[in-house]
Amino acid sequence: MHAELWVGAAAAIGVAVASGVGEHRRRNRRDLDRVGLVPWPLIQLLAMLAAVICASVALNLR
Repeated sequence: MHAELWVGAAAAIGVAVASGVGEHRRRNRRDLDRVGLVPWPLIQLLAMLAAVICASVALNLR
């Protein structure tokens, strides 16, 4: 059971990193008229929250 939670935390961190890259690319775009529809900061925040929750539950299930 612990392994699944750690894998979930790692996957959530991966999503957070990918959304950080997406936000960086959106912020530094050349054509300012091409706005994005994906709320990268919200996705990054939720992914980090999920990672913290998964890691916390995995640590407390000992």
